[in-house]
Amino acid sequence: MAARRAYWKGYLKLSLVTCAVALYPASSQSEKTRFHQINRKTGNRLRQQMVDEETGRVVDKANKGRGYELGNGHYVEIAPEELEAVEIESTHTIDIDKFVPEAEIDKRYYERPYYIVPDGKAGEEAFAVIRDAMQDKGRVALARIVFANRQHMLAIEPWDKGMLATTLRYDYEVRDEAEVFKGIPSPRVSKEMVSLAGHILDSKAGHFDASRFKDEYELALRKLVKRKAAGKRIEPPPEREETSNVIDLMQALRNSLKGRKAAALRASNAKERRSKLPAKRRKAS
Repeated sequence: MAARRAYWKGYLKLSLVTCAVALYPASSQSEKTRFHQINRKTGNRLRQQMVDEETGRVVDKANKGRGYELGNGHYVEIAPEELEAVEIESTHTIDIDKFVPEAEIDKRYYERPYYIVPDGKAGEEAFAVIRDAMQDKGRVALARIVFANRQHMLAIEPWDKGMLATTLRYDYEVRDEAEVFKGIPSPRVSKEMVSLAGHILDSKAGHFDASRFKDEYELALRKLVKRKAAGKRIEPPPEREETSNVIDLMQALRNSLKGRKAAALRASNAKERRSKLPAKRRKAS
């Protein structure tokens, strides 16, 4: 397998302590099934062209530019050299501004994760010092970095032997919930209902394990593509019957709890029966 290429290389700086580091993407979309647009008559792939909205003519590469809409279809053109006037200077340095408790960072601000590793032997000791100090204090570093011609905020935390850096959205990118939540009613809910729901929650308590969550749509999509490539016919799914949303909430909670208890009892009885079997039969079952 080919070695992974670093997305960014530079320096991590804490006051007068500096070490060379490299950033690697911690997530990927490459494994997802993707489709291309094709000509259904020829089976050939289609290529998109840029077309003038008014004339309908194809525009060649030399005449493509960037424009900001002022309103009513009027644009002000911004040339590449003019954009350079506002580009943030890339210092190839991750400047740590401050250290904060992780709980203070609103989850809505987290965007894209990256792994940070030391880049070369010379900086390994300084890297370890910064990482371990954050671990001891239970703090997350807030830092600034420039890549892709833009400045980004990072939340950096210790992660195993390395660090995890997650880009953060700016305040103007996060929408306030008040406008969306204002229409939610506040019905009076009985303590008994809340208690029943709490028992159901307890019966389904567990720990987060990402490997147990399967992308059922992706798996079905791959199976569909495989069947179609093999020349098999794909049947449309049967129409679903509409179900009524009118339910007795209290009864639904009670039935759910009974169902969970019955399932737990069956599992417990099965486990007890297996434990009483001879060793060879228990292994076979």
